[in-house]
Amino acid sequence: MTLAPSTNSVDPLLQDIVGPTPGQQLRRRFFGHRGLMIGASVVAVLLVIALLAPVIAPHDPYAQDLLARMKPPVFLGGTWEHILGTDHLGRDYLSRLIYGARVSLLIGFVAALISGTIGTAMGVAAGYFGGRTDAVVTFLINVRLAMPVVLVALAVVAILGGSLQVVIGVLGLLLWDRFAVVMRASTLQVRGREYVSAAQAVGASTPRILLSEIMPNILNNLIVVITLEMAHAILLEATLSFLGLGVQPPTPSWGLMVSEGKNMMLFEPWLVLIPGAVLFVLVLAINLMGDGLRDVTAPENRS
Repeated sequence: MTLAPSTNSVDPLLQDIVGPTPGQQLRRRFFGHRGLMIGASVVAVLLVIALLAPVIAPHDPYAQDLLARMKPPVFLGGTWEHILGTDHLGRDYLSRLIYGARVSLLIGFVAALISGTIGTAMGVAAGYFGGRTDAVVTFLINVRLAMPVVLVALAVVAILGGSLQVVIGVLGLLLWDRFAVVMRASTLQVRGREYVSAAQAVGASTPRILLSEIMPNILNNLIVVITLEMAHAILLEATLSFLGLGVQPPTPSWGLMVSEGKNMMLFEPWLVLIPGAVLFVLVLAINLMGDGLRDVTAPENRS
């Protein structure tokens, strides 16, 4: 009687010969990229804090107590009842900071999603079809680049009124130009490649070519632009709120907190430094995450 050879002892040998699978390579690149891990960890922590704000926040961010106004943070001699102190209306600064993360992340994500959808569709269409489509999209990009984002946003928000929905809509409709430029250039680079020509030769439909051949090979560039524009939208929201034309009080917003504390900056600098530092950390983490994702998903690193 002959026994069938066991495959359990062969699998490790074959694994050594073949090498790691694409999934294992991706996980190694992902967890081995220091900048990506730092940025993703910071963004994940802030996202969890924003989602669990009603549970984490020690006080009501809207509750006013004029008898407890302008209390310093605990590291400047304050009490543990208000760890980061209180503002000019006696509202707990830590609670408003936690709820402000919701506003910043929501505006950054939704504005980047809207502008990314518009700009990616325009850029891919211009790069793939060329001709008149490319000429029209290029004209629209030039028109958009001729308009200063901050001034246009200020004018539109001043006319329509400052609110969370208006700020998201305005930023989403103004930040699509970088998506269009990058996606157009990336599509021009890949539309003449062999795999695209092969798909056209076998009669693949245009939507199938765009979704199966073009988009996967320009995805890494799209990821970088999404993170850049998400950080850009967060900074623009803070700018609008600082100028009084963004998110309106009493809604917690980091830009609004900086604006409310600017009059006391020489006497109580922590009113500006705390929300400014958190805003800086969030924007830096998003950019680190974007650069890391670009390195991990780059086509030259897939083999």
